[in-house]
Amino acid sequence: MKISFRSVVAVAVIASILLMAIRQNRVQIPKINMLQLCNCQAQKESCDTISPLSPMETDETIEDIFNRMEKLIPQNSIDRIEEATSAEETKATIIDTKETYCLGNQLHVTVEAYDYSGKRKSYGGDYLRARIYSPTTNSSASGSVVDNNDGSYLIKFTLFWEGSVHISILLMHPSEAVSALWRGRNQGFANIKYTGNFTSATEYVNSECGFQLDTEREVCRYMDKRDREAFYCIKPQDFPCEALTHMNSVNRDHSYLTEVEQILLNRSNIGLEISKLLKPIKVISCGKKQVSPNGRCRMGSYHPMPSGYFHYNVWNPIHCKMTQFTENDNLKAFLKGKKLFLLGDSTVRQYIRHFAENINIVDYFNHTEDEMQSWQKTLLAINLEKFIYVQWKKHTFPFVSKTFYSIKEDAYMARQIDQIGGGVNTIIVLTLGQHFRPFPLRTFIRSVINVRKAIERLFLRSPRTRVIIKEENARDMDIDMERFSDFHGHVQYLVLREIFNGLNVGFVDGLDMSIAYACNVIHPPLEVLENLISMSFTQAL
Repeated sequence: MKISFRSVVAVAVIASILLMAIRQNRVQIPKINMLQLCNCQAQKESCDTISPLSPMETDETIEDIFNRMEKLIPQNSIDRIEEATSAEETKATIIDTKETYCLGNQLHVTVEAYDYSGKRKSYGGDYLRARIYSPTTNSSASGSVVDNNDGSYLIKFTLFWEGSVHISILLMHPSEAVSALWRGRNQGFANIKYTGNFTSATEYVNSECGFQLDTEREVCRYMDKRDREAFYCIKPQDFPCEALTHMNSVNRDHSYLTEVEQILLNRSNIGLEISKLLKPIKVISCGKKQVSPNGRCRMGSYHPMPSGYFHYNVWNPIHCKMTQFTENDNLKAFLKGKKLFLLGDSTVRQYIRHFAENINIVDYFNHTEDEMQSWQKTLLAINLEKFIYVQWKKHTFPFVSKTFYSIKEDAYMARQIDQIGGGVNTIIVLTLGQHFRPFPLRTFIRSVINVRKAIERLFLRSPRTRVIIKEENARDMDIDMERFSDFHGHVQYLVLREIFNGLNVGFVDGLDMSIAYACNVIHPPLEVLENLISMSFTQAL
């Protein structure tokens, strides 16, 4: 039998194609999908059953961390407000009162909690905030609070400076409100309503979105399958899921709390002084000098409050020496030839705004797109002479904003870190927290675990990259406490430190600084911001 030349060529071509196909199946280039889409029917029936996700190691870690946090939370409920802790009735007393105190000594104050009827409390759990301060020298420091779990507390202060020192102890929330905040937060996602904007070339339509949707309609699922972070939108008719371009959110007319619990969270019951009768104390040197640490602030370690103190508006960490980066020349010299990535919310966005708008060491790269977005847009600023590159980018869900913002280029923070090459001239400053407060704590825990894993991957490919964790700061007391209370931030502060423990990253204690300075605003004033920046860059030296 004769075999034609054409037949031989055809067989060879087919064999080559099959061989290439086999090789492609064996060796594939991994794809990075920011958000993977799944068009689902009724969410309850379909989104939970299509492509089911098997349990992962992180799920056990999440539950373990959550359960440990829950053990720290009081489980108290009341029917009458008279049973709650009252700042007016609660007593604060200085232990071992003296005419003068010595520099560097400890000052101890006991607090005994009483309810509104004047009855001594038999259990703890009140959320207290303590600080000492001297207005004449712009000095201040936080105090540590020890809960004896019997209605009494021990407040410890270190006397870091000389002069007349005032004492402030605030009842931020009674234990009954703390219990309600914890229960309400972890009960569900109903307190915030998200609206997604789906667009085409000629029209747009809005649709309800969120972490959970109670609907029988078709649902779009925006999911990171690797990290198991997901968000949903009701699919508009005649619009594909890929047409989602913008998002906003508002507080829903909803509460998980009882009427009495809501009263406890009124502004009139937040941050009340319980140390009004304590007079200022006098601190003298007693022949001592305040010794400043000489060691450099190192990565991979953090310290409990107070981790430092303000003196003449300068932050002095007690375990290391901070370099001040307040002069333009110092900042430009430090940032020369570097890439600085700022990831997170608007509190770290303050960094780039300070550089570009206050001290003008970089210039914004102006975006010309005329699209529906406001302050949330990605910011890029450069200095061509010094080869400085600074970028701020928000984290994605959950992001809370009344105004619509673009999500076209959004990615979870872990994915953003994955796309940074890193290296000796790369610095990352990130923050997570403020926008997570209205949602169950497990959502926050999962995101932080994913960020830690992304940083570990970054260190494998670029071990000399500097990563700084700017912890969230205290914020306003006149906001919706059920959703945004600083108690939620305090719990996240503890979670963040536990998850990042042992990782070679720097920590900037924004909570300690903002409590010490008593700047109860979401965006700290310039005096605090400059110290946050200085502490960030000191650890990145």
